This record gives sequence, structure tokens and C-alpha cells, in this order.
Amino acid sequence: MPRFAANLSMLYPDRPFLERFGCAMRDGFTAVEFFFPYDHPAGDLAARLRDHGLRLVFFNATPRSHPEERGIACLPGRRREFRDSFLRALDYAAALDCGSLHVMPGRVPAQADPVPLHATYVENLAWAADLAARQGRTVLIEPINPRDVPGFFLTRQEQAHEIVREVGSPHLKIQMDLYHCQIVEGDLAARLRRYLPTGHIGHVQIAGVPDRHEPDTGEINYPYLFGLMDELGYDGWIGCEYHPRLGERPGGTSAGLEWLRRARAATCAGPAPVRG
Repeated sequence: MPRFAANLSMLYPDRPFLERFGCAMRDGFTAVEFFFPYDHPAGDLAARLRDHGLRLVFFNATPRSHPEERGIACLPGRRREFRDSFLRALDYAAALDCGSLHVMPGRVPAQADPVPLHATYVENLAWAADLAARQGRTVLIEPINPRDVPGFFLTRQEQAHEIVREVGSPHLKIQMDLYHCQIVEGDLAARLRRYLPTGHIGHVQIAGVPDRHEPDTGEINYPYLFGLMDELGYDGWIGCEYHPRLGERPGGTSAGLEWLRRARAATCAGPAPVRG
């Protein structure tokens, strides 16, 4: 069974952010991910990870300068801002021993010509992947559905794979979020069979569709997909990036983890060791 990482930006919303590390540890997670670390000193976050025996598997490389912003890497007028922010993200990654940084392209401005946006994105990704490679780190890109983020530049798996092929760096990989993929493209089993063997998938994320709650509700059969990922040899992390059904009710995230307990029990019954 692939390893599960708790997304601390979305799970445990009843607790302050710095307390969520302990919650994840008590629920048996050994790894976490989150969106932005920049409101906290890197040393404080490193101490939380160390004290709770957790590994950080990714965070977003560019902080939001506006609540509606979803990255800036494809925007020609913000190249310098992107590069400055990526250098800062690398400093955090070094302090937090984090192997992957998620680079978001941003939204397409109204009536913008897509050609310079694509060229800027590819140029920035090549630059970022080269710097990440020098530190043994990986840059991730993620297609996001336009229902949740209208106008987002990157929406489809094949678009992301074409960009990875164009950049041509082994340190650029794809964050395959099955929630977004189901909304935009569906046919998840076939897409996993197509894309996992390429070696271009660096991270997977999950949530129920359509409501982005726990992955035990809605239209996706996650136990089947977990088994398929095992069959295909995926041994990376699966990020639990969803809104708990019980919202901010005390203990709501932990109460909703029955799906994870069943996944672990299924692993114990099979030949693979328990992980995550």
C-alpha cells in the first residue's frame, strides 16, 4: 500500500496549524504536506517535524500575494518575483529536509495570448528544476480542475506530461491529484496505467468526488485504485488533501479516518508491510 501523508493545510481544521503535526502523528501518519510554510520560521517547523517523527514531502514554492492567486510561474511580468520566491522556498526546503516543491503556474489573464504564458512557464520550470537538482530536490507541477480554480493554466494530465517532456529534466515531475483528474478527465484506472510507468509521477493526492471530503465517499473506488497503484509499482506518497466531512468539529478529522484504518488493515492482511 502506498504511503499516506496528511495535508496539514486541510486536515485538523479545529486545531491551530502548529498543533496539527501532533494530531497527524497520533493518527499514525509518518509524513505530512502543506501549502505554505512562510508564516512560520523554518526552525519552528523543523522542530515540529523532528519532535513528532514526521517527514515533510512537499509544500508550495510561491506564497500568495492575493487570496485569489494560484501561482505566478506562467506570468511573463512576474518572472523576477517567481525566481526570488523559489530561492526562498529552496532555503525552507533545506531547513525542513523536504524533497519536493510544488510550482503553480497561475491563472490565465483575460484575453491573454497563451503562447508567451507557456514559454514563460517552461522557462521558469527549467530554471527551477536545474536549481532543485543541485540540492537533490524535485519540482512538482499539478493539473487543477477549472471548476475549483477557473482560469487555471494547467488542467489536464497530458498537458502536464507534455511540459515535463519539453523541459526534459528528471527533477521535474507531476503531482497527480486524482480528485482534480476525475473532475476533468475521469477514467482514473486507465490514466494510472498510462502515466505511472512513465516515471513522471512524483506525488499522488486523493479526495472524494464531488465534495472533496474523505476518500470513502462519492464516485471514486479508492480501495481499487490503491491496489492498482501497488500492482503498477508506485511506492511514493499519497497526500490526503481533503476537507473533513465533520469540518471544524473537535476531533472531526480523526473520526473520519476509518477509510485509512481499513486501508492499513487490508495491507496487514496482504504481503506488503504497513506504511503511512
